[in-house]
Amino acid sequence: MSFEIIIPFLRPIEPLLLNQTISEIMVNPDGSVWIEEAGRIQSLPDVRFEEDALATGLEVIANKFGKKLDADSPILNLRLPDGSRMAALIPPVVNPRPLMTIRKLTSRNFTIRDLIERRTLTETQAATLADAVRHSDNLLISGATSSGKTTLANVLAGFIPDSDRILILEDVAELHICKPHVISAEAQLDTHKSQVGFPDLLKAALRHRPDRIIVGEIRGPEARVFLDALNTGHRGSLTTIHANNTEDALRRLAQLAMRASCGVSLRDVEEECRRSINVIVHVANEDGWRRITEIRAVAFE
Repeated sequence: MSFEIIIPFLRPIEPLLLNQTISEIMVNPDGSVWIEEAGRIQSLPDVRFEEDALATGLEVIANKFGKKLDADSPILNLRLPDGSRMAALIPPVVNPRPLMTIRKLTSRNFTIRDLIERRTLTETQAATLADAVRHSDNLLISGATSSGKTTLANVLAGFIPDSDRILILEDVAELHICKPHVISAEAQLDTHKSQVGFPDLLKAALRHRPDRIIVGEIRGPEARVFLDALNTGHRGSLTTIHANNTEDALRRLAQLAMRASCGVSLRDVEEECRRSINVIVHVANEDGWRRITEIRAVAFE
């Protein structure tokens, strides 16, 4: 059972954890429980935690995974044994009760054919993206939360040649790429030990001879290190980013990289992004229909 390690401490949502069609479970600070199923979010008014039960359960779960969760360290992010992701916030960051979200790993074995059948992309789009990966183009996948960015990244990585050495870098592991030469590393930001941030992890990873670098999601100054890696010969790399469209994705990548680009103008960083990224793919969740809305080849002049 994938969730057996946490079920004893989360009994009210045990049926939700075991339901294979539910992709996300959300418990809000007001005690309400929500789920995402088939791309749609709905409330479950009959599911509730007793007073302080969730807080106690989260503290025990954190300890079991070597994490710290208390008033001084109120943020928890961890990967469950099956690869699903748990995130939580506790008072005083939120009130009156904890906030918890579990994103279940429901799409690990998706193939490009599955996405075509689900109308996430067309045959032509699939061929275009598969060719881009095989030709070692650098890809940026953009979209909102729960739009399908991670699923698409997983599927596209399947077109990387088996001979390539792939380094996957994430804050919480969600990517599961079935290739013979894959190394996965996670940032450590909320443990009892020394913190290892994304920039530290990415710099260290470059010393291990990667052919391809896959960053789960660009959120901050690691964008600067990622661009440096692309400009030093690491072709065929892939990452995701929160953005509203392909143009916004490129702009956001530049803005994040600016945080660690001392004395460089935004225009220069934007030009660097255009030189570094070859293809941008935007995915959207339109009332439960996750689909690619735009594929843009980046032209640098």
